[in-house]
Amino acid sequence: MAMSFADLGLSESTLQALADVGYESPSPIQEQAIPSLLAGSDVIGQAQTGTGKTAAFGLPIMEYIDSSDPEVQALVLTPTRELCIQVTQALRTYGAHTGIDVVAVFGGAPIRSQQAQLRAGGHVVVGTVGRVLDLISRHSLVLHACRFLVLDEADEMLDLGFLEDVEKILSLTPSSRQTALFSATMPPPIRKLADRYMYDPVIIQVEAATLTIDTVAQFQLPVDAKDKADKLVEVLRSEAPEQAIVFVRTKIRCDQLYRTLRDRGMNVRALHGDMSQGSRDGVMLAFKGGRVPILVATDVAARGLDISTVTHVINYDVPTSPDTYVHRIGRTGRVGRSGRAITFVESRQKRELEAIERHIGTAIATWEKGVIAAPTPVKERPRRHSKPQISRRDEQEPYVKLVLGGGRASGLRVADIVSAVTSSADLDGEAVRDVLVLDRFSFLSVPAGEADRVIDLLNGREVRGRTLSMQRVEAS
Repeated sequence: MAMSFADLGLSESTLQALADVGYESPSPIQEQAIPSLLAGSDVIGQAQTGTGKTAAFGLPIMEYIDSSDPEVQALVLTPTRELCIQVTQALRTYGAHTGIDVVAVFGGAPIRSQQAQLRAGGHVVVGTVGRVLDLISRHSLVLHACRFLVLDEADEMLDLGFLEDVEKILSLTPSSRQTALFSATMPPPIRKLADRYMYDPVIIQVEAATLTIDTVAQFQLPVDAKDKADKLVEVLRSEAPEQAIVFVRTKIRCDQLYRTLRDRGMNVRALHGDMSQGSRDGVMLAFKGGRVPILVATDVAARGLDISTVTHVINYDVPTSPDTYVHRIGRTGRVGRSGRAITFVESRQKRELEAIERHIGTAIATWEKGVIAAPTPVKERPRRHSKPQISRRDEQEPYVKLVLGGGRASGLRVADIVSAVTSSADLDGEAVRDVLVLDRFSFLSVPAGEADRVIDLLNGREVRGRTLSMQRVEAS
């Protein structure tokens, strides 16, 4: 007999909130994490978005908070603004019958309004690392009564270079706190962090790829580059999704495709990193509220989107790695529901698709209008590595070395440089190679075809208080 949320030891008010939103039975990570957290244990959960991890830590938080005590009793750290907003909305839903106040704090929004919200209350604070530190330094966020701390998507915090700041925040919370850490992968720096700041944690692992494949019908669609937009319109009209996310690689393509679909009469919005925070919030709320059926998005902008009503994911551009593929299609087929994922494949991308098939252990069927095909197993499934990599482009493509004015003496780190290049030039992380940070200079390599654009976009950009200057390394 399937376990129910009532079996996990949750209170009536929390069970009522779950009933209000139609949650019926817990996912595997919820089944394992909730009793451990309610028992007071520290927990490490290795799981990706889509496995139900927000409820796995959010529901126990609701049980811990004393709503009559105005102090901050729980802190959830997230790597991105989008995930911060998403988690905040979920926690407010779980605490709907409790009087618990959840405050979101993140960059890109006026700090004064967030300070005012904290003065007015805030039993639970959900925040991005930088803004949380900023508010602590201004004495607007005080953590001496914080009994519960969550690090959500810790590997993403590592990739973005936030781990040092995370440690600062951890050092400012009571040593008696209870800590939960969730991460899709467990690289050594994350394990080291857990060893240093967690006490005898219960370790829970959920294999995201298995969960995803069980609940998502996957298809590939061979296309010519020139026909992709027309083919997308055909697929959307044939599939008639309740809600679909269409993933593209770059911000420019995101805007172009959004305009194309809009001009074809579709109710569609775009979501990417160049939009103002207010615009991004508006798009997320409209999509989450069901007012917009189609969202065209980049990976970075859509990270943390956790919307149970998404029926379709369309990879308009083939993902840059098998892990990204699993992460994208995990946006549909949420716990207890089925979904469909369709990947557009140009002839030059067949090797990338084959790498994805090997990684997930499934041959992806070809999409045909109105036909539903079952996935077939691939004979050889390699052992899964933490972050499998495939090339984002032809391995023969030449790379160009660039030199950056600024290095360790300016406080620059490898993660700062990679983050600046990938976010400004909308390049994949795999495309930035050979990063070397010296005392006063740094070096990196990017694809030759992107070099001029990277130089234009980064010259004059400010990172860690220093204005960057970048140029090619002249061949001797």
